[in-house]
Amino acid sequence: MQATYYPAQVMISSNGHYPPRSPPPYNLSRRSTVTHSPKPSVDRRSQIAISPANSALAETSRHFDLWFCDGSIVLRAEDILFRVHKSHLARHSAFFRDLFSLPQPGVDVATCSSSADAKSHPALQVDTTNEIEGCPVLRLYDAAEDVENLLTALYDGPNFGDNDPADFRMVSGILRLATKYLVDSLRAKALAHLSIAWPNSLKAWDAREDLARADEMRSGPGISTIYPSPAEIINLAREVNAPSLLPSAFYDLSRYDYTQIFEQDDEQNCPSIAHLPLSNADLQRLALGKEASQHAITTLIRSMGLHSHPHLLGHHGNSHRSCRRDFSELVTLATQHYLFDRERGCTDPLYVAEELGQPLYDFGQSPNGEEARIGESRRSAEVSECEACARALATWAARERERMWKMIPLWFRLDV
Repeated sequence: MQATYYPAQVMISSNGHYPPRSPPPYNLSRRSTVTHSPKPSVDRRSQIAISPANSALAETSRHFDLWFCDGSIVLRAEDILFRVHKSHLARHSAFFRDLFSLPQPGVDVATCSSSADAKSHPALQVDTTNEIEGCPVLRLYDAAEDVENLLTALYDGPNFGDNDPADFRMVSGILRLATKYLVDSLRAKALAHLSIAWPNSLKAWDAREDLARADEMRSGPGISTIYPSPAEIINLAREVNAPSLLPSAFYDLSRYDYTQIFEQDDEQNCPSIAHLPLSNADLQRLALGKEASQHAITTLIRSMGLHSHPHLLGHHGNSHRSCRRDFSELVTLATQHYLFDRERGCTDPLYVAEELGQPLYDFGQSPNGEEARIGESRRSAEVSECEACARALATWAARERERMWKMIPLWFRLDV
């Protein structure tokens, strides 16, 4: 029997935001999900029923919940046993449906992985020679936690959270196995859930950034852990062939400084790409996209004075000279703030465009509305006295943000 699977690929690591949509990139490791778990850490062996007597399974333990007395097959993942129903697995998984339809003389063999996986793991085997309570045993070469989450979702329905790092650990495990075992409905639900935090529309991105900024204001600058590392999203998207997640993840990662991306913070034990490597191809995409986004900010500021107030040619509410002076001042201050001083938001062109579209923008003001830090200049540019100028500025900013959003896949050389 042959089955077709989604191709697997390679890896990477971490995330950041700014006001009003996105807090600026902060410590890379704050986003890491390595130490998080969707449930409190529990010793599985303390929750187990009886261990089977068979010597080949002497080191295993029955799962405390996913062990049904009327189950027809035992799945083994690491040292945990799950007694479940063949019919239920076959109903949801094309792979298991095909596997269980095969004749079972003693040991049935099926391959459910890519060629790369096949080299690292043996083929799956349904062992009818060493049964447990009359049930054949199927050895799975997956993490027991991921198998537990997959089976729980199949029996009880998926119970996804709010896309924080702990939720990501659970959802990513489900997505990997749903892809591997062809559980198409569950794969679609997991991808739809991840797309809330890693969207493909500007409106959804703005909603995501609003939540991130609110979390940062509660937790303090650089402390938000509302989303997992964008690098982990890139890794997962490559592994399960989900390219729709890549543009927002690459864009998010590009908002970090290179020192944050590549250097380890020993004081806070922060993982970096140097420790959680991206593929060479994705590192190249990151570098090219980061450079393109910086050019976009320069182009944005230069174009502001040229295209944001075309009404001036026929506008008589305020003097043309006054309006042009206001726009010229805004361009000068934006250039100083984002291009020379490299202050807050300087790596996020979507944020810069949104801020420049405000009638009054205080360069140097802190994100929670407090006065700028001591030694940091506080400068403002105002065009709100002229309603026509304010409307033109807001329209220009909205148009530029939509244009840049559509350019993100091109910046990062993504085929989506």
